[in-house]
Amino acid sequence: MPDSKIQFALGALSFSGEGEQGWLADQLDKILHAAPSLGRATVASPVETANEQSDPAQSSTSFTQTLASYIKEKNAESNQTQRFLAAANWLRRRGAQKLTTAMVSKALADNQQKRLGNPADCLNQNVSKGFCEKTDGGFYITPDGLKALGEQ
Repeated sequence: MPDSKIQFALGALSFSGEGEQGWLADQLDKILHAAPSLGRATVASPVETANEQSDPAQSSTSFTQTLASYIKEKNAESNQTQRFLAAANWLRRRGAQKLTTAMVSKALADNQQKRLGNPADCLNQNVSKGFCEKTDGGFYITPDGLKALGEQ
């Protein structure tokens, strides 16, 4: 029967153990010694691991541009359809795989950008231009959409 139990979580790192006090102390020391290097390691989220469209050079860890500056860079400030596409691509570059109109609207609101009058219509207009394709429960940006944004 174990003498001691320990359980803790530090960010994405968690540890749980049962055993003799001396053995547990040794294991805890090993983890605490390795914690600084583990803290620098990035743990892939389900969004990042499922993201097959994302270029590794544009992963969420290396893309830190603000949404406002990204929209301005893409000259999408005054056109809602372009702003929708730019915001969707900003989310994609930050690691989102399956995009939704709700995600785009939330990103704009969370980053204090002009809201879209009708996000679903913006998506439909981008689909009709060939810039986006609808999928089951979401959409993705096509290569033509990326080209329209100057990404390819």
